Amino acid sequence: MNLPPHRARRIAFMLSGAIDALIGGVLLLIGFGLLPVDVTQYGAQAWHVNLLGGIMFLLGAGTFAYNFSRFDE
Repeated sequence: MNLPPHRARRIAFMLSGAIDALIGGVLLLIGFGLLPVDVTQYGAQAWHVNLLGGIMFLLGAGTFAYNFSRFDE
């Protein structure tokens, strides 16, 4: 299956955005204490993990949604 370059690029960006959103979601779960990972033993505070997770989730979901909406162009 040979995809045109613009479609292959959109798929790559969608995959990257989805992975970023998943990692951000896991970081948010860790930061809120829903996953049993103690981030303080690594020198990070919970709000650092929440901030990073929130940014990654929002940007990843936005990247995925934008490229998904433009996939047929």
